[in-house]
Amino acid sequence: MAKPMTKTQLVAALAEEMGSDKKSAGAALEAVCDLITREVSGGGAVTLPGVGKIYCRERPERMVRNPATGEQFKKDADKVVKMTIAKALKDSVNG
Repeated sequence: MAKPMTKTQLVAALAEEMGSDKKSAGAALEAVCDLITREVSGGGAVTLPGVGKIYCRERPERMVRNPATGEQFKKDADKVVKMTIAKALKDSVNG
């Protein structure tokens, strides 16, 4: 399995793809990340065409088990961030 791309590598690749400098590519990446964070934490969803949809889902209160002790306890309701991968991305990986 290949190593994941670091933020520095992503900014450099984005700058090359955009034909601009790394500073503006880094600013663009930060702006997109901030926008996604703000929208999803507010209960919305963001669709990245060709990549997928990022959204927040609420999980109900439930019983969980501590694997070390076997003790069961009630876990409060919480929210979790999910991502549905776009069909185009799945097809390009599997194609």
